[in-house]
This record gives sequence, structure tokens and C-alpha cells, in this order.
Amino acid sequence: MKKISLILAMVIALTTNAQITKVSLRASGLTCSMCSNSINKALKTIDYVKAVDTDLKTYTFDVVFKPGAVVDLDRIKTKVENAGFTVSALVATVNFANVKVTDNQSVKIEGNTFYIENSKEQLLDGIKQVKILDKGFVSPWDYKINPFPVLPQGSYHVGI
Repeated sequence: MKKISLILAMVIALTTNAQITKVSLRASGLTCSMCSNSINKALKTIDYVKAVDTDLKTYTFDVVFKPGAVVDLDRIKTKVENAGFTVSALVATVNFANVKVTDNQSVKIEGNTFYIENSKEQLLDGIKQVKILDKGFVSPWDYKINPFPVLPQGSYHVGI
């Protein structure tokens, strides 16, 4: 029984060695302040969202999450799309705790799988920003230049 508990504790530690604390997303298709208000209201309906700060000049939304919350990036994208707009950039702020990464390695963070792209071997510790590079999280132009294969929901190609 002690072995099972130890193995379970190790698995939990491997999947909780980092936490997404906030994201900054840029939306496209906005034409007025009412458009940004629509996105703002939609994002605030997500149960793990603590606060949303909007910058109308850059069409950017900074979304802060509740401490310890499990974040679903696909749900954030869907909320923006259901409001009638698209995500043209999404950068997640992640608090890493000594995570060793190499190019094309996957890292599990809160149920999400991040595939690190174009990265040298490094140790990630502390707060880092990662840019989601997949279709639906970047502009169509950026995706056309650098297309990545489609991954299952909850998995993302990221750049650090």
C-alpha cells in the first residue's frame, strides 16, 4: 500500500510542477468598445477566471486565474469565438518549478500537454511566458508561415 501511495505522489508531483497563472490574449475582429465588452463578459463567466483586464488600444485581454485553478486554454478560445471573434495571439504566464526541457519535448501542466518547440536544453524555474503556436491561437498569417500538426484537445505547441 505504501508503494502505491508513493507512486501516486510521484505522478502528482510530475504533473503539478508548474502552474498557469494568467494569459494575455489578443483578439481580432473587434471594431468598437462593445466588441471588447462582449469578450470581457464571456471570459468572466469561466469559473477559474479571477479577473480580466482589457486594453482597447491593442485588443488585448489579460486574464488572471484563481490560485490553484486548473486552466483549460481551449475553453478560453471557445469563449472568445462564441462571442463572435478570434484569438490572434495567446501567451501564457507559467510558474515553473525546475522543469528540464529540450526541443520537441512535452511537458504536462495542469492536464495540458505543452510541446516545447525550437528550444535549447534548459531548466525552467520561476515565471516564464510561453506562446501558444497552434491554429486558433495565432493569426491565420502566422499559422500559414509556421503550421504545426493538429494535436488532440488539451495539447499545444509552444515557444518559450
